[in-house]
Amino acid sequence: QVQLVESGGGLVQAGDSLRLSCVDSGRTFSNYAMGWFRQAPGKEREFVAAVSGTGGNTYYAGSDKGRFTISRENAKSTVYLQMNSLNPEDTAVYYCARGPYLGGTSQKIYDYAYWGQGTQVTVSS
Repeated sequence: QVQLVESGGGLVQAGDSLRLSCVDSGRTFSNYAMGWFRQAPGKEREFVAAVSGTGGNTYYAGSDKGRFTISRENAKSTVYLQMNSLNPEDTAVYYCARGPYLGGTSQKIYDYAYWGQGTQVTVSS
């Protein structure tokens, strides 16, 4: 059974930074692309960023490019999302997700089979 556990969320002020972490309990972590998504109240879940299994390829939603950085540490089965210059519009529950086996980076929700429980990020103005 694959479990993804996110951490690192919290309440911050506009302009602050946060780093989210997600630990994957499954085996052969490096064989899977990983992604981060977020869902704000009353809105649909949206793609934030994805990273390939090796970490060599990354893909970002256009609105976050330059402020967010996705990375992974395969030895620790962990994927990270570094978020800088946060603003109130970034307030949401952030989810990590595991992509398909040997698959590439994707922004499509249906390409991700396993999801964490989410971690709340709240940015005050």
